[in-house]
Amino acid sequence: MRLGFYMGYAPPGTNPLELIELAQEAERLGYDSAWAAEAWGTDAVTVLTWLAATTSTIKIGSAIMQIPGRTPANTAMTAATLDLMSGGRFLLGLGTSGPQVVEGWHGQPWGKPITRTREYVEIVRSALRREAVEFHGDQYDIPYSGDDATGLGKPLKLLVRPLRESIPIYLAALSPKNVRAAFEIADGWLPIYFSPERARDAFAYKPRDGFDIAPSVNVIVSDDLDAARDMMRPLLALYIGGMGARGANFYNALFRRYGYEAEAERIQELYLDGKQREAIAAVSDELIDDVSLVGPAERIRDRLDAWRESGATTLLVATRDVTSLRTMAELAL
Repeated sequence: MRLGFYMGYAPPGTNPLELIELAQEAERLGYDSAWAAEAWGTDAVTVLTWLAATTSTIKIGSAIMQIPGRTPANTAMTAATLDLMSGGRFLLGLGTSGPQVVEGWHGQPWGKPITRTREYVEIVRSALRREAVEFHGDQYDIPYSGDDATGLGKPLKLLVRPLRESIPIYLAALSPKNVRAAFEIADGWLPIYFSPERARDAFAYKPRDGFDIAPSVNVIVSDDLDAARDMMRPLLALYIGGMGARGANFYNALFRRYGYEAEAERIQELYLDGKQREAIAAVSDELIDDVSLVGPAERIRDRLDAWRESGATTLLVATRDVTSLRTMAELAL
């Protein structure tokens, strides 16, 4: 099981350069990859470009670049450029995000996310093969042929010659249907809040040769287990309770799928009713321990066995603490 560093995105009030410094340390420690994310703050591409310019061996991945934020052709150009300038180190992670971001930030219809993802990946792969891109699907129409088209559009071929025409594509997926699609059309899966004991039953997946299952896991190394758990509670309460509306929170649905139906419902009710402190307190130790690596180094070392047995092939360490980053290298590499 390889180690990657999940940089995420820079929280409000911070600078992505802090993440770059940790990723550089991850390279020195022997981590295989470092991954930048985006929501509606810092973007992933700029951070990865800076990282590629200041490292030499670590792979650079997007986890994720948002599908509604870029056309497939633009993503193909970006992937080809990043891969070329990094010497073949780029990993293209894609995802649709949620309806609040798709409609509220990007101004795009939520529509059919699985269909959109399938078409998007097909177009990106075609462009990277330097084929003349022509695609007329349910979500994408290239060249555009609508009633208001000029008729001047023609299939175009990527001008730059990619270093690799088969840049690995990863998909973020939280539902069984999305996970099945990832195994079918992608080279890897980027799960978040992955339960090593429950994920196989929840998603009904079977590991296959050459397919990278790369879950991110929050890591807090501390001799004070209770304090480490308390550090995780606000984040989990936010995602389970506040990241989306009732009936449209994919993270809440994920934990329900793991068997935490009553707890997930309670956390969401409290959070959406404005009782955030109570929602945070409602996050159980069991749930935290299920999807996180927290506590003393020896405890984390023992817990890593479950992640190795889960089928995960890359473990993306999510931390802002250099000690935790180093400890994971000692325990897992």
